[in-house]
Amino acid sequence: MAVTSHASIKSRDGVSTLADRWPLLGQRRPLVVYLCAIVALDLAAIMMFAASTVFYWRDALTFGALMGCGAVCIEATRRLGVPAGVSRDLLSAWWLPVALLLPPVYALFAPIVLQILLQVRVRATVLYRRVFSSAAIGLAGCTASFLFHRFVDDPWVLSRGTGPPILFVVAAAVLFSLLNIGLIAIAAHMEDPETAWRDLLWNRESVLLDIVELCLGVTVSIGCGLNLGWLVLALPPVVLLQRSLLHAQLQAAARTDAKTGLLNAAAWQREADTEIVRARRNGDSLALLIIDIDHFKRVNDAHGHLVGDQVLVGVASMLRGQLREYDVVGRFGGEEFVVLLPGTDIDEARLVAERLRIRIGRMAIPVDDTLVRVTISAGVALLNVHGDDLIDLLTAADLALYRAKELGRDRICIPAVQPSSSSPPDGRPLPSDG
Repeated sequence: MAVTSHASIKSRDGVSTLADRWPLLGQRRPLVVYLCAIVALDLAAIMMFAASTVFYWRDALTFGALMGCGAVCIEATRRLGVPAGVSRDLLSAWWLPVALLLPPVYALFAPIVLQILLQVRVRATVLYRRVFSSAAIGLAGCTASFLFHRFVDDPWVLSRGTGPPILFVVAAAVLFSLLNIGLIAIAAHMEDPETAWRDLLWNRESVLLDIVELCLGVTVSIGCGLNLGWLVLALPPVVLLQRSLLHAQLQAAARTDAKTGLLNAAAWQREADTEIVRARRNGDSLALLIIDIDHFKRVNDAHGHLVGDQVLVGVASMLRGQLREYDVVGRFGGEEFVVLLPGTDIDEARLVAERLRIRIGRMAIPVDDTLVRVTISAGVALLNVHGDDLIDLLTAADLALYRAKELGRDRICIPAVQPSSSSPPDGRPLPSDG
């Protein structure tokens, strides 16, 4: 199940503001309206279904058993921690059976119980995000539960294993997953409209995880239909899968920069060393770029560090969008980025760097009633021409970057030694149309 986490917002002058005390108020207005609408809809659904539901001890016992399993799963994995940003868990293994076996009102309460436990026992994050996650999951589960019960009068017939009920279970599980992903993706896109819908919805790994979640949820539902005692057998494998999933996410998080999502300096260096060894072994060309945002300190001083972070995210997104999948992109520190271009000669690297300079120069970050624009400078170095290893290439590209700054910024420079006469000599800046 996809869930979100968020760090607290600090004012840049250290003075507490209304947005500091209520981070929701610091978000985009459409996002605030959307989040409030989803939470209001969830509360309305709780009141409506609670008023029309007849409560039985068997249902309460089943709900308590499934929530207990979810609590055990959280406690067994909380020492691993939770990666920042959007993370995945397997709590659907417990939410989905609640939606399928019990009346819809239970599906609305289930995420509230486990989200409170996550907030208290795992990570105390921004409250509005927890509330929205509970509402989104609850609405998805309630919708799937309502429709499933319309077609299956007695959900406990799942224990018989007959065809039609199983098909309805699978359909309800798919609906639950689609609704939850859709509600969260809409919120994420409103928070960052520049993010492509394709990146928010699915990739190959997330689809596989969704399928695993659905299979777990359906299996646990059938097991509960047979006997609640089956939960004792279902719990250990779910806990093991949850720990493995979190371990993989934390490993990935350790390789990435928290602000931009690019490789951090250490991970980039490891991958760059591997690419350089491969290029030297195969005799392939390879280029390296060091990119620096011009006058980035002025952005922070004029608009605050939160806007500065938005600029970093925007530049990182542009780099990812303009480069190939196998190019190695990382944040080197501060406002500097590094790019390794396998199979690229100096002329191609120059064109790539110039294209990045132009695209980033045209990029605008909306801030209040104005737009923040930045430019970049870059230094370019080529393997076996400006250096034979990563340190030499970084040194050469850094010197070229320093030269670009000396010459006025917003330009691309290459070191003095050139691979061909067609390249500008002596670190002279490349022609610019900006």
